[in-house]
Amino acid sequence: MTRTRLTAAERSEEVLQAAVVAFGASGYAGTKTDEIARLAGVSQPYVIRLFGTKQQLFLATTHRVCDRVEEAFRRAGEREPTLDSLGDAYNELLPERELLVVLLHGFAASADPAIGETVRSRFGGIHRLVGDLTGASPEEVTKFMATGMLLTVMAAMQVTGPNPVSCEWATELLNSMG
Repeated sequence: MTRTRLTAAERSEEVLQAAVVAFGASGYAGTKTDEIARLAGVSQPYVIRLFGTKQQLFLATTHRVCDRVEEAFRRAGEREPTLDSLGDAYNELLPERELLVVLLHGFAASADPAIGETVRSRFGGIHRLVGDLTGASPEEVTKFMATGMLLTVMAAMQVTGPNPVSCEWATELLNSMG
C-alpha cells in the first residue's frame, strides 16, 4: 500500500492542529517545537522551515483559533444575527477545550510584544465583529464578551464542556446564565 505524499499546505495544517493541542496543554513558554513536530508526525526542522520560529508558530496558532471563533460567529450571524445565536455558536466550541485554552495562553503571553499585539488585535476584532453582526449596544457586547471569557475560563478549569468536573458553584453559575 502506497501512502499519498502530503503537500506543504496539508503538512502546515497538520502542524497547526498539533500546535493547538500542544500549546493548549503547555502554553507558549512550556511547549517545545519538537513536541509539536512529534504530534504532527514531522521533524522539528521541518516545523521551523514551515513557520520560522516557535513564536511565529504560536502566532499562526492564535490566528487559527481566532479565525475559528470568528467563523462560528459569522455562520451564526447569517442564520440569526443575535447575541443569543452567537452565544450558542460559542457554546458549540466549548468541547474543543484546547482552542479556548490557547486563547488564555495567548493572553498570558502578551508581555511578549509580538504576541501581545496580535492577541489584542484579534480580541478587538472579535469584539467589533460581535457588534457588527448583531447591532448590539456597546454595553451588550461588553456583557457578551465578559460572559464568553467566563465560559472560556470555566472550560479551562474543566467545569463546563465535555465531561465536566462536578462543582456546585459552577452549576449554580451556569444555571444563572440561562
